Amino acid sequence: MSRTNTAPARPRAAAGGGANRWVVLVVLCVSLLLVALDATILHVAVPSLTEDLRPGSTELLWIVDAYPLVCASLLILFGTLGDRVGRRRVLLLGYALFGVASAVAALATEPSVLIAARALLGVGGAMIMPATLSILRAVFPDRRERATAIGIWTAVAAIGAATGPVLGGFLVEHYWWGSVFLINIPLMALILPLGRRLLPESRGAADGPWDVLGALMAAAGVLGCVLGVKRAGAGDPLLALPTAGPLLLGAALLVLFVRRQKRRPHPLIDTGLFARPAFTTSVGCIVLAMLALVGLELIAVQYLQLVLGLSPLETGLRLLPLTFAAMAAGATGSYTLRRIGPRRMVGWGFVLTAGAVLLLVLMGEHDRPLLLTTGFVLLGFGLQTTLFSAYESMLSEAPPRSAGGAAAIGETSYQLGAGMGIALLGSVMNAAYAPGLRGVPGVPEEAGLAAANSLGEAYKVADQLGGAAGGALHQAARQSFVNGLHVTLFVSAALLLAGALMALRLPRVMECPVDPEGPDDPEAAEAEGARKVPDGPVPGAERAGKAGSPGASEPRVPATREAIEPAGSGRRPAH
Repeated sequence: MSRTNTAPARPRAAAGGGANRWVVLVVLCVSLLLVALDATILHVAVPSLTEDLRPGSTELLWIVDAYPLVCASLLILFGTLGDRVGRRRVLLLGYALFGVASAVAALATEPSVLIAARALLGVGGAMIMPATLSILRAVFPDRRERATAIGIWTAVAAIGAATGPVLGGFLVEHYWWGSVFLINIPLMALILPLGRRLLPESRGAADGPWDVLGALMAAAGVLGCVLGVKRAGAGDPLLALPTAGPLLLGAALLVLFVRRQKRRPHPLIDTGLFARPAFTTSVGCIVLAMLALVGLELIAVQYLQLVLGLSPLETGLRLLPLTFAAMAAGATGSYTLRRIGPRRMVGWGFVLTAGAVLLLVLMGEHDRPLLLTTGFVLLGFGLQTTLFSAYESMLSEAPPRSAGGAAAIGETSYQLGAGMGIALLGSVMNAAYAPGLRGVPGVPEEAGLAAANSLGEAYKVADQLGGAAGGALHQAARQSFVNGLHVTLFVSAALLLAGALMALRLPRVMECPVDPEGPDDPEAAEAEGARKVPDGPVPGAERAGKAGSPGASEPRVPATREAIEPAGSGRRPAH
């Protein structure tokens, strides 16, 4: 039986297929680029900002941390809200809020105003991040195309995070600190009308009322955990009330949130996703990969600036090979995933990253550009390979109706991994660095204790002491920092190898199921059906009819799953 569809499909009906999906991907990637840039671009502007606004130590801490804290805590809230009210609607509102907050931050004349603007940027970022990934899930129902799209998406995230310090250093050197926020405004003014015109609307499960209390519990729980982890990373004692209090409260709220979701007939988050080994393992791999990446980047920046004496702009340029390698991994990720499968791709990505980390142990007190470039290239390629495959596996395990919640879980894991990386590797670094400054000849005990706080503090104390004692403290601090860096790299390599073992729980093959629900937008479903059903007789229909089978005039239902075997497995793809 043939069917002819003469009604033209609306532009947004092409969400499930057609060339427009690649234009949608471009819009989503530009959105992600802005959010990723804003997460790191402020770091190099802190000295200039401090000189202008004169914030206190607590205010400066909140200026830096307000954005990631608010963004991480609200990801689940806005990810699940997008499933209910429309992901495109949430994304466009996030664009507008991000642009307004950027203008307020750029023109701030008081620390409190800048803190509020950074918090609003976090709200906008939390609306944008899960929406981009969940729309991508809806626009690319075919897993092979979706793998290519996620490869581009993750590469853009890496570009934004690594380009932030370089761009920020350039803007601060040539303009003023507010310019790091001002660049967002023309881009948002461009992308808001483009997104309104080009992005398709998609929704997930909309059964029952939205669990407002559950969403607030999840937000408060994540906020407490991230705040506690960040305080631990800043050097506060783990058992101190400002650190342990938020951690325990946040963990308790998250436990209550999970129990509440299990009891509700229409939960915000499908807790059954965590019963799937591939989903849970992918989330764990994202946490471990970010734990290694952010902690290592923080220490690497300190090493390049304080040990090798590079400027912020030179430091950003030295990190560019890592970005280019991440771009290459994202561009080739889809092909590699089809060839070797998720298990090998994630596992070997972790192993390659661990090898790069061990290579960087050869770094010393003197500059070795070739060694650093080689290590950063391997590090960027390995980590991006791991992150790409973990994100792709996690998103493919989630049904389209839960895409927003799954994307929010992935992004929250990303933020938690980053916070834990700074806390854990920073603590290891401090524990290995401080003992080397005890008993330096000619240095008073009080000066030695102050120098043990950080390498930057040690340099200030050494300058104040002057003479032979100052020179001895300066040299001892450099040596202790390099020794601490080596210890931290060994710990990081062990964590990465643990991630490689964790990856053994992932599927060996890349399975390509046809979404049983179809596109989650009714118009897209109609267009998809019209696109898949050909005009004229279906091949094999006459033979089926002659066989006398029931419903012989209908086309045969294709197989719903195609497994792509790894190269060299000796098996053919199952159809």
